[in-house]
Amino acid sequence: MRIFGKVRHRPSASWRQATDRAFTLIGDGRYEDAGALLTRAADLEPWLSESWFNLALLHKFRHDWEQARAAGLRAVALLDRETGAPDWWNVGIAATALQDWPLARRAWQAYGLHVPGQAQTAAAAGEPAGMQLGSAAVRLSPEGEAEVVWGRRIDPARMEVQSIPLPSSGRRWGEVVLHDGVPHGERTTAAGPSYPVFDEIELWAPSPVPTWVVLLEAATESDRDALERLAADAGFAAEDWSSSVRLLCRACSESAMPADEGEGGVHMDPHDHSSPGQPGPLGHMAPGGPGELWVPERECGLAAPAGLVRGLLDGWVADSPDTREWRDLEEVC
Repeated sequence: MRIFGKVRHRPSASWRQATDRAFTLIGDGRYEDAGALLTRAADLEPWLSESWFNLALLHKFRHDWEQARAAGLRAVALLDRETGAPDWWNVGIAATALQDWPLARRAWQAYGLHVPGQAQTAAAAGEPAGMQLGSAAVRLSPEGEAEVVWGRRIDPARMEVQSIPLPSSGRRWGEVVLHDGVPHGERTTAAGPSYPVFDEIELWAPSPVPTWVVLLEAATESDRDALERLAADAGFAAEDWSSSVRLLCRACSESAMPADEGEGGVHMDPHDHSSPGQPGPLGHMAPGGPGELWVPERECGLAAPAGLVRGLLDGWVADSPDTREWRDLEEVC
């Protein structure tokens, strides 16, 4: 097969050695040294799409989106198949980071995804919308204190955070994050559906809504649920961190984990081999299952503007003052 007058052939031993060494350096975080080797590999085999795919991948790791887009476009120009190539997915991520919407639409369509509005010139120039990709989970700060939260997929590379992240993540409810295309783990449900867990690449759009932590006295689960509904009705969010957050080791986080729905009994994290009531160092009991003793004191995360948050809490208490109370409100992110 000839491309631009050149014959496609297997890469040379020098190309393979340079590429293998480069990915070892990438694993060690030595991106500059890896870049020199991958550039050399591309000089050795410029007609090989993998040469440019690898460079695009490196630039993605470095968040150098202009270079990632340029290398990605060279890779897809040399492809010998029409759809489903990961080269197009990387182009889509780079285009999304740069808000190059015509290229992003082209990339997702070339990969094989349906992008509504392709036939309309005005729509095709804007953000991909209406792809209906559903819910998923995203791992914030995957190289640091990773935290998996739930979100709504806007398109194949962006997710709107719908959980209230812990302050250690530096992320807020309602923020949009750019995420990678290959899931690392999944969350399963008793009803059958499973949801992929993607790794965050970077913050794409910040949220103006601050995160607060507050201690609640909620006599029953219904009292707690009432605050979450009240916040949602106001267009914001409340989340009972006492029951929604659990500690996992990396291996468990990146595996297929049940998304505690309360299907009967108390759930234990997989690496907790201790006795009930005496949790081990890695796993903690995940509250929320039916039959578990309810503890009225709850640590709750709130996502709401400063001018509204106290009014929400006071309104919640006023609806049932005998069973509800709050204290120690603090802005944490």
